Amino acid sequence: MLHEALRRRSHKTAHEMTKNTSAEAAGLTPPVQPVAPWRITHVEVLAGFCLRVGFNDGTEGDLELAGFLNSGSAGVFAALRDANQFAQARIECGAVTWPGDLDLAPDAMHRAIKARGTWIVE
Repeated sequence: MLHEALRRRSHKTAHEMTKNTSAEAAGLTPPVQPVAPWRITHVEVLAGFCLRVGFNDGTEGDLELAGFLNSGSAGVFAALRDANQFAQARIECGAVTWPGDLDLAPDAMHRAIKARGTWIVE
């Protein structure tokens, strides 16, 4: 009898796990809401390869990327020299990203903006 109860219980657990997996697959799982203070909540593309960003903790400031993008050390970010590509900045998981898996470290950005109001990426 105990054996039968345990089997039913583990069957139910497996069934519940399948149900949860099905719900996730159906897109019913709520999106991740990053809560760290340095996670980005909004981004605005400005002229001259600049961005205005806001963070979870209310900090706001600007990024200046023109010098970096036009330098020899731009590497994969050189693709953002194209103003149309740069204008595609968006937020994913609390970080500024662009197509092509390009992103900026939001913690470093937050630290610089909190200290100076602007982050000049070099």
